[in-house]
Amino acid sequence: MYQIYSVYAICTFASMGGGLFGFDISSMSGVLATSAYTNYFHVNGGYLQGAITGAMAGGSFFGTLASSFIADRMSRKTAIQIAAVVWIVGSIFQTAANGIALLVFGRVVAGIGAGIASAMVPVYQAEIAPKEIRGRVVSLQQFAITVGILVQYFIQYGSSFVDGGPRNPNQSTMAFRIPWGIQIFPATLLAVGMFFVPYSPRWLAGQDRWDEAIRVLANLHGNGDIGHPKVLAQYREIEEAMTFEREAGDSAFKALTQPRMINRVILTVSIQMWSQLCGMNVMMYYIVYMMQAAGVHNLLLTASIQYILNVAFTLPAVLYIDTWGRRPSLLYGALSMMVLLFVVAALEAIYGVANPRTDPTLNHISWLIIDNPPVSRAIVACSYLFVCTFAVTWGPTSWTYASEIFPTGIRAKAVSLATASNWAWNCALAFAVPTLFQKISWRMYVVFAVFNMCAFVQVWLTVRETKGKTLEEMEEVFESGRPAWRGKGL
Repeated sequence: MYQIYSVYAICTFASMGGGLFGFDISSMSGVLATSAYTNYFHVNGGYLQGAITGAMAGGSFFGTLASSFIADRMSRKTAIQIAAVVWIVGSIFQTAANGIALLVFGRVVAGIGAGIASAMVPVYQAEIAPKEIRGRVVSLQQFAITVGILVQYFIQYGSSFVDGGPRNPNQSTMAFRIPWGIQIFPATLLAVGMFFVPYSPRWLAGQDRWDEAIRVLANLHGNGDIGHPKVLAQYREIEEAMTFEREAGDSAFKALTQPRMINRVILTVSIQMWSQLCGMNVMMYYIVYMMQAAGVHNLLLTASIQYILNVAFTLPAVLYIDTWGRRPSLLYGALSMMVLLFVVAALEAIYGVANPRTDPTLNHISWLIIDNPPVSRAIVACSYLFVCTFAVTWGPTSWTYASEIFPTGIRAKAVSLATASNWAWNCALAFAVPTLFQKISWRMYVVFAVFNMCAFVQVWLTVRETKGKTLEEMEEVFESGRPAWRGKGL
């Protein structure tokens, strides 16, 4: 069978699995403001909407935990294909939903697929790529997520005009069935296309398929020449690392609790946790609620600009993460997002008022900015700056870091745990945020600002710079004995 061996082409195509994550994030945001959705499912914020939104993230949590078993036994490549098929099944159930029960079931199933893909795509990319561009190609995962968010949102935006627009009380259910059905097609392309890319050479080595491993390395990095110095050097590094891991017995979950690994596990789990608790997915899942509270009237169009900025500002990170490094990205990102959230909280606290309940479409929000365009514009501007900051710092870096700091034998398991942390907090926030909008209003932004402060402290104390290192050199990075803040990169 024909195989593609361009590293950029392979990693770009595999990142479509990240696109499923993106489709998940915006799969609800565009339909929340439509009459078709609220009238058909009889949902208007609160715990019920939180449960529907969080169902996909809940499924993704279990998908990530299962992903390492699939990837270690059947290959990273096959795991991504299985993820795509599961996503397709879940999307079919969502599209055909005749009530909340079937909608939630479909979102859980699709979430399992998104969870497997989100965990294994960066692992596959990291194991394919040379050290010089590893951060760049793994960052394509985050870029694909942002593209998925944008594409799904605009599909929903276009579909919202079915039958006279989102405010028509008799709007057809096609307003939400069309966008949920279209997301079947990229998953189908991913499932089929993965037949034409190679297995991970490091996974092949782990299966003692050394002849295949060196041939893949040669095609990836030596123009097919098995004797190329770069190919031989990588082959020897992988061989030495595999020998060391097997002698140490590092091939099971218990290896993750060993002293030299447990700190890395805690670190990556924490980074994925902070990537959710920083507040970004509040901006993605419930941007409509945020804009309503800020007194913005053209909700869908204003929100769409945010999704465009998310894509545009992920590109610099993809291009330059291997230049400016992982640690500075996380530090500057956490500090900047903290400041922006405090500003939003202050604006809403000073200029907002309790919801007078004169508009029933705003009953899910307890605090509003009323007839104050300058303040509304300032809040929208802070929202845009927040998204731009996340897109260029924490978005790509959180995926890259987790996928590169573990040995091959336990990499899939470690990344699955880290990604499970991401989805667990994603699920919790998806469930809780509608209620937070009702109960604590602007104080919610203070909570997320404090989370960013905590993230900054942990990054400063524990995150080590990894740019320019091979996967097999990470032992030296983490076992050097130097404090993280005295290493390279701030």
